[in-house]
Amino acid sequence: MQTARRPPKGWIPHDEVHDRPDSSSFPSGHTAAAVAFTAAITPIWPTAGIMCALPAAMVAVERVQSGAHYPSDVAAGAVIGLASAWLTRHAPALYLRAAGPATV
Repeated sequence: MQTARRPPKGWIPHDEVHDRPDSSSFPSGHTAAAVAFTAAITPIWPTAGIMCALPAAMVAVERVQSGAHYPSDVAAGAVIGLASAWLTRHAPALYLRAAGPATV
């Protein structure tokens, strides 16, 4: 299996690209985690969710700006984060619906 390469060092307009890992760049796990936390907390504590939205966006921008990820890696991480938060919130009801009525 071939891993997704990180953006070329020549694309980054600064010299701080020496510590990038050799692992796959797809998707951005940092972005996925930041978006998942923000999306999970927003329905139960809207003020905190709004306050977390800017830092989550800053994480996404930083991952591209630092040369660690392509924009598509960050977008995929955001989608995974949103999906994870949605599943975490709705999984119990989905499971109970799929299991059917309880038998005693």
